Amino acid sequence: MLKIMKYLRKYSLQILLILGLLFAQASLDLALPDYMSRIVNVGIQQGGIENPYPEVLRQSEAEKLKAFMSAEEAAVFESYYQKAEGSPSASLLRQYPLLETEGYLSLKSTPKDDLVFLQKYLLLFYGLENSSGENPLIPQGSFSQLPPGVSPVDALLAMPKETRDKMLSSIFDKLDAMPAGTLSQSASLYVRSEYKALGADLNQIQTNYVLLSGAQMLGISLLGMVVAVLVGFIASRVSSGLGRDLRFDIFGKVMGFGHREFNEFSTASLITRSTNDIQQVQMFTVLMLRMVFYAPILGVGGIIKALNTNRSMAWVVAVGVMAILTLVVILFAVSLPKFQALQKLVDKVNLVIRDSLVGMMVIRAFNTERYEENKFDMANRDLTKTNLFVNRMMSLMQPTMMLIMNAISILIIWVGALQVDGGTMQVGDMMAYIQYTMQIMMSFLMLSMVSIILPRASVSMKRIAEVLDKDIEIQDGEDLKHLPASARGEIEFKKVSFRYPGAQEDTLTDISFLARAGETTAFIGSTGSGKSTLVNLIPRFYEVSEGQILLDGVDIRELPLKELRQNVAYVPQKGILFSGTIESNLKYADAALPDDQMEKAARIAQAEGFILEKEEGYQSAIAQGGANVSGGQRQRLAIARALAAQGKALIFDDSFSALDYKTDAKLRSTLKEEVESTVLIVAQRISTIKHADRIIVLDEGKIVGQGTHQELLESCPVYQEIASSQLSKEELTA
Repeated sequence: MLKIMKYLRKYSLQILLILGLLFAQASLDLALPDYMSRIVNVGIQQGGIENPYPEVLRQSEAEKLKAFMSAEEAAVFESYYQKAEGSPSASLLRQYPLLETEGYLSLKSTPKDDLVFLQKYLLLFYGLENSSGENPLIPQGSFSQLPPGVSPVDALLAMPKETRDKMLSSIFDKLDAMPAGTLSQSASLYVRSEYKALGADLNQIQTNYVLLSGAQMLGISLLGMVVAVLVGFIASRVSSGLGRDLRFDIFGKVMGFGHREFNEFSTASLITRSTNDIQQVQMFTVLMLRMVFYAPILGVGGIIKALNTNRSMAWVVAVGVMAILTLVVILFAVSLPKFQALQKLVDKVNLVIRDSLVGMMVIRAFNTERYEENKFDMANRDLTKTNLFVNRMMSLMQPTMMLIMNAISILIIWVGALQVDGGTMQVGDMMAYIQYTMQIMMSFLMLSMVSIILPRASVSMKRIAEVLDKDIEIQDGEDLKHLPASARGEIEFKKVSFRYPGAQEDTLTDISFLARAGETTAFIGSTGSGKSTLVNLIPRFYEVSEGQILLDGVDIRELPLKELRQNVAYVPQKGILFSGTIESNLKYADAALPDDQMEKAARIAQAEGFILEKEEGYQSAIAQGGANVSGGQRQRLAIARALAAQGKALIFDDSFSALDYKTDAKLRSTLKEEVESTVLIVAQRISTIKHADRIIVLDEGKIVGQGTHQELLESCPVYQEIASSQLSKEELTA
């Protein structure tokens, strides 16, 4: 996967922005359970009273509280609560209407840890005022028979100090054993009663708190949605850019391939690597940017939040994480071999489809449609079977994950309910803990989803890297030269030998000849004698094994490939046209070629006639591969394209085979009259090369004769055999 990192380097700023947004998204997502906890704990259970210390306190109640405090505690209390001077503000009166008739103290600064003792006294007062009911803090029956008008607080103050201190010590021991959260929540009950005594609308306070918290949750959710959309948008752009770069580099690399490299990769495989494999890498990149980066942030944040909420249930999170990791490891081990085989099966299907489409006419001619269907069916079945297995594994993962997550939720509720019952946890905290645990497990779920896709993406990236890292045999050397200004296209072979990669014997051996500028040099020989291989060496489609090929005295290996191929026009055995128009095909080497030169090339190639017969002339459409023109027309257009390139040397690799004798003769005659380039012709027909300036006869990769037609008839048995098999005695001497 290091290859991906190299390509992603140019998107570093976008990736850093994604990381920043993911931290923001995680913070927003992790904030929601806390708000939910506050709504339950504060909004519902505490009636919207968030602060366990009253904002305002009646002076009479303050005096009673201080009566129970030690001198040090009373001093701290007085440093926070001070008697209000003058009339209360309008805002306070709106909230607490009875302040106008009551003396009161107001909280002047935010309470710190030194005031936490006040919570015990507030809870004590609330317990005393509600001692008639079941209150575990107050001994049963302690204040059951008080005289009318005497409050439990007054009664406690009237007790002998020794008795009162003993009772308070027992009560404070129970309070000290309570968790801080429970104590704070319980103290708020007194604050509610105090606010009620001051005329506050407790229902409105609760409603306002719940609505405000709900609005904050909604705002956080909307902001989280915006951040998630931005992350997805940027990640998609990065992924698409990566796919574009990979496709461009693969295409550029393949454009530099020689025949040797093409033989190592099938066309179907190169297409799969350029499309399906890159799609797999793109998909993984999106998931990596959106999930792989996000999951650890969410998971670590969730663990921190969960531990801050309650440490006693950390083992529950560990159980859930271990269960998910076990499932992921099992699925990964089972699915990995299938993912590795999947892309090769896609290659196989593409190969069968391509063979069938290219050879459709042959298939119909031999009535082998059923055989081809069965061959495709076998490849398709193998791919389908593997895909089904992989998809079943992935479909099994989701319900299993949900089962684990639901089981963990039930476990948290069970353990949490016991702690709520024991007073060591609040209901809202338990609900938040469930949410944090789900977020932690969701982070592992996201990683597991990526881990399922990772093997296939890894295989795809490896296949892409095989193309990108392939060493190209034929490329520009270090000390390059250029053709002289007087270059005319003279080609010379000096003791050239060639052997195909992996072959045991040479295909060409000790080939030496000179093709002079302005002359026609022809090659003939039996099938497999090396004619096409020989001319393919000139534009460096293959590299010579031994010897030299000189173009105007310069070794072609010392010329830039672009300059070499600009000066050597090549017409292959099979005329290949590109989708577009006749004009775009003829101007393929130079889009700025003047029309008159294009028309001259078409006239020399004997293509002008059928072009002008078309309704749109040179603007007539050409289908892919030239499928909408005949074989002879396609070949003539390929010849015209090479002529329009105006190379100093023209190579015709058996390019007249689809022409009738009349067109063949006329083309060669016009070619000789109007083209000054060096012409090399590979042919099977004696009539095509009969009038060449020099004919080279090849047999089993060796030159067995050179000369004119008449000279070879007299001196070369191989040529004589070929000529006598094609021409009559009268034609031989004509």
